[in-house]
This record gives sequence, C-alpha cells and structure tokens, in this order.
Amino acid sequence: MRRHPRNPPIRLTRRGRIVLFCLLLAVAGGLITLVSAPGQAADEPGPAPVMIVQPGDTLWDIATRHSGGRGRDATIEEIRRLNHLDGYSVDAGQRLTLPRRG
Repeated sequence: MRRHPRNPPIRLTRRGRIVLFCLLLAVAGGLITLVSAPGQAADEPGPAPVMIVQPGDTLWDIATRHSGGRGRDATIEEIRRLNHLDGYSVDAGQRLTLPRRG
C-alpha cells in the first residue's frame, strides 16, 4: 500500500502576495465606502408638498401630474395613505398632502 505524502503548505509567490494584498485593500475600501455613505434617513426632510384640489380634478389627474418616476397607481395609493382616504374621490377645495418626489 502506497501512502501519499502530506500536502505541503501553500506558498505564495511575490506576485500572489501582491494580488492578495490588492484584493484585501479593495474589499476594505468597499466596506469603508458602504459604512461612511450617508443614508437617505440622514437627510432632513422638508415639508411635504400640499395642494388644494381644483374643480374637475380627480385623484387620477393629480397622481398623473405628481407621479414623477413612479407609476400613477402607486402614487394614488400613496396619496390615499398620506391623507387617510377611504375611497378614490376628492372634493374641490380639499387639501391633499402629496408624496415626496424621489
């Protein structure tokens, strides 16, 4: 029966040590960047935009005008949530808080 000699320890060449060092630096730099980047919660929010419903306005019209990058349906639901609306109708003269554009 032939026995295999024990595996010798891994030895890094000079180039291997340099590559490993650069990789560790890149990982450390990435972690530092993630930890030091301020989140959105760190920004002081300004007052929420408010509008007065005009005669003939519908929730769909208002959401279309103020949807920004999100969809109209998501904006409608956000307006309903912000203003505690049970339904989808609004009245002229009603004051609505609008979602912040982001």
